[in-house]
Amino acid sequence: MIVLGLVLVLIATGAIVVASMEPSATATDASFSVFGYGFAPNHLEMFVAGAAVAAVLLLGIAMVNSGSRRAAKRRRALRHNRSEAVRLEEEKRELERKLERERSSEDQLVAGAPAQRRPEDRPA
Repeated sequence: MIVLGLVLVLIATGAIVVASMEPSATATDASFSVFGYGFAPNHLEMFVAGAAVAAVLLLGIAMVNSGSRRAAKRRRALRHNRSEAVRLEEEKRELERKLERERSSEDQLVAGAPAQRRPEDRPA
């Protein structure tokens, strides 16, 4: 979207430069030659062409703005997701350490206590 917006801005800028560099552009009988095709617009056609170029320029600027906002939002979400993944990984490690400490304390208690059979270990 950003690239398309930049292309539109460049096209509109090029049209503005071509129109302003034409030596007869300030005269009342302006005639233009673009790609070997010559034309002489009247005042209304010149106004409409200028309005179209302005619209293309504004559309291109809006597309660049929208695309950069979307990219910034995507980068922000990615950065948040990465930090959340790091936080969850640290929490997982802490819980694993806690579980290991609980298992080792249970093993020490079981090793010191007399062996007891659980109901499911008794023969039927």
